[in-house]
Amino acid sequence: MKRICFLLLQVGLLLSAHSQKMEWELQLGTFGYAGDLTQSTPSVHSLGPAAGLIVHYRLHPQVSIRAGVTYGTAGAHDKYNKDTLLQRRNLSFRTAIAEGHLGVEVNLIDPADSKVYPYVFAGVGIYHFNPYAMDDGNEKVFLKPLSTEGQGLPEYPERKEYKLTQFSVPFGGGLKMKVNERFSVGFEIGIRKTFTDYLDDVSTRYINYNILDARKGPKAVELAFRGITPAGVQAEPVTDDIRGNPKEKDVYYYMGFKLIFRKGPSKKATEK
Repeated sequence: MKRICFLLLQVGLLLSAHSQKMEWELQLGTFGYAGDLTQSTPSVHSLGPAAGLIVHYRLHPQVSIRAGVTYGTAGAHDKYNKDTLLQRRNLSFRTAIAEGHLGVEVNLIDPADSKVYPYVFAGVGIYHFNPYAMDDGNEKVFLKPLSTEGQGLPEYPERKEYKLTQFSVPFGGGLKMKVNERFSVGFEIGIRKTFTDYLDDVSTRYINYNILDARKGPKAVELAFRGITPAGVQAEPVTDDIRGNPKEKDVYYYMGFKLIFRKGPSKKATEK
């Protein structure tokens, strides 16, 4: 992931030779998540801080290539679910997300004709995540090595280990407003379609806890089976009970503000 981000920045530096066609954007906002712990509905409780840098190369007043990197966090907890059964499931996760993307951005109005103009974008991305949860001692424990749903265990050959670095399809839009010839401000919302159901380490059904204990130890059992009874005590593990919904892939998204900088006309140009 670090190599990908470095490559994107190098592309930006190489393009800077054409600085009159370049724009730089500093973004500050939030990452959010939608998946098994939010029933695929965006939740304010999933939000975490995020920041990024985007470099634009204008091909046309209304079309540009954009390359960027963003880093932030997102997560979710069943205690915020409205469904009491899901509250009793008591699952939670949080993850840092580092992403790089390359895409095309289209201004829906020529910026020369309006001070405020909307835009849309789409492209391809690569991101790295690593979900974790807090154990009974309030210690952070990364979940992938625990095979909480049997991923990679010989007893569950159909459940493959998920990769922590994957591809995504980012798309979205926003609004920009020119402050002057060199600066603009904006607001953007961008969805990242993923191809995994394990951004939250939750996808399908519980496995046999005796097998999990023998293969991965008691910590894996503790974090795989976190259910609580209506009385608020630890529930007994139930093998093959529903833990998540494998039919829906997880999604994460960005929304936030941006400061846009472009190089102004050269001194010689303004003197003509």
